[in-house]
Amino acid sequence: MKKISILIPTYNEEENVPVLCPILVNIFTEQLSQYDYEIIFIDNDSQDSTREKLKELCSLNPKVKAIFNAKNFGQNKSPYYGLIQTTGDCAILMCADLQDPPQMIVDFIREWEQGFKIVTAIKHKSQENSLMYLMRTIYYKVIKSISEAEHIEHFTGFGLYDKQFIEVLRQIRDPLPYLRGIVGELGFRRKDIYYEQQKRQFGKSNNNWYSLYDIGMLGITSYSKIALRLATFLGFIISGISFLIAVIYFVLKLTNWDTFQLGLAPMVIGIFFLGSVQLFFIGLLGEYILNINARVIKRPLVVEEDRINF
Repeated sequence: MKKISILIPTYNEEENVPVLCPILVNIFTEQLSQYDYEIIFIDNDSQDSTREKLKELCSLNPKVKAIFNAKNFGQNKSPYYGLIQTTGDCAILMCADLQDPPQMIVDFIREWEQGFKIVTAIKHKSQENSLMYLMRTIYYKVIKSISEAEHIEHFTGFGLYDKQFIEVLRQIRDPLPYLRGIVGELGFRRKDIYYEQQKRQFGKSNNNWYSLYDIGMLGITSYSKIALRLATFLGFIISGISFLIAVIYFVLKLTNWDTFQLGLAPMVIGIFFLGSVQLFFIGLLGEYILNINARVIKRPLVVEEDRINF
C-alpha cells in the first residue's frame, strides 16, 4: 500500500489546525482509502495554543504527527525541513490556514499516479488583497526575466513531491533553501494545476512586507547574477553620459564665455543621482554578501525541541 505524507507548517494557527486535520482524515477515509497516510505538523514556535491543539490531535490519531521547533526558524526553513522528514511515497505541502483547498489532494494524487513526479498548484485567482496579488505578479515577472533557472509564477510551494524529489532535497544541504526555485531548477517532470486561492479562514496572516521582501530577495540573490552585472553596465552608461555632458558644457562655456552660466542645479542633481545609484547597488551587494555568509556558516535548518508519534 502506497503511503501519502501531508506536511503542514504552523505558526499561531490555534483556530485552524482543529478544523483542517479532520478534513484531511476524512478525505483519506472516504476518497483515498486505498492509501496509507501520515499528517505531519511542523510548528515554528507558536506563541498561542497551537501546540496544545496539536498534542491533542496526535493523541487521538497515531497517524497525526508533530515536530516542535525550538524557536522560529522562518517560513522557508521550517517547511523544507519538514519535507525531508516525511516517509511517504510522496509528500504534499500545504498551508494550515485553509487557503490551500484540501480537496486538491485528490487531484494531486491522480496526476502523480499518471507519472508526474511533481504536481504544483498555481494561483490563477486569489481572494487576498488585490494590491498584494498585483505586487506578487510583478515580482514573479521580474524574477522570471532575470533568473537563470525557471521560476513558476504564483507558485507558493503548495503541491505534491515524489519521494525521488524529496531525496534530492535531502542531498542539497542548503542552509537557505528556496523551494520555489529548487522545483524549477532541479524538479522532475511537472504537472501544473490552477486554482483560486481562498480567504484565510481564521486568524491573521503572519506575513508582512519585511518577511515578503526577505523571501523575494532570497529568490533574486540565489538565482540571478544579472542584478550585479546591471551595476557594471549602468556604471559604464552613466560614465559615458557624464563624460558627454562634461564635453558639451566645456564647449558651451568656451564659445559663450560671458553669457553661459554653469549654475549649481545640474551639479547638485548629478551628485544626488549618482549617490542614490551607488547606495542602491551597495545595498544589493550587501544582500548577496548576507546570502553568501549564511551559506558559508552552514547553520542547521531547524533545531527540534520535540516530536510526537514518530
